[in-house]
Amino acid sequence: MEALARTGMVGVAKLAIRSRERLALLRPRRGVLVVQPLLWEDELREPGDLAPSAPVTDRELALAEVLIRELTGVEKRELHDEYGHALEQLIAAKVSGGELAESPAQTMPAVDLMAALEESVRAARAERGD
Repeated sequence: MEALARTGMVGVAKLAIRSRERLALLRPRRGVLVVQPLLWEDELREPGDLAPSAPVTDRELALAEVLIRELTGVEKRELHDEYGHALEQLIAAKVSGGELAESPAQTMPAVDLMAALEESVRAARAERGD
């Protein structure tokens, strides 16, 4: 681990997960060796035609760039695993024999994405005091 950290290199290894051999990347991080499983070449799929069907306008591109600049940086304490929390609540309710709360089905109205993007940029600027 120390040698990898000093050289700035990573290692490649094979490991068995769920009775399958996998490639893995070995890299040092904060004094420990991190193992990151990788895919074999034959497990990768061609992306096909993932290009957007409609061209991106200059206005959309400019707003996206502003949004990226304004919202750069994430506070870790603001990030939460909402799915995991909901799953824990579901398990606790099942274990206690209580009723499971059903969320009401909501239909969301169509949203003008450009207007929402512009509002998001305005709100980010106002929050930063720009």
